[in-house]
Amino acid sequence: MSNREARNPGEREELGIDDVIDRLAEKYPGVDRERIREIVDEEHHAFDGRPVRDFVPVLVEKSSKKRVKALARA
Repeated sequence: MSNREARNPGEREELGIDDVIDRLAEKYPGVDRERIREIVDEEHHAFDGRPVRDFVPVLVEKSSKKRVKALARA
């Protein structure tokens, strides 16, 4: 991760969420990046208060991708 190396699990999760936004924005260039960020944030907050955080970015990406893909088709 070089200069993006996380120092704790919370930072690692945030970096993972940022990567999700980047990947979705690249894959769906017709969808506004800010709208993608909003979707990812909404999906991310669905995991608030959950004790196991290791796979949150992966799960957020999966649920967000469905919504962004639907926007791209509209």
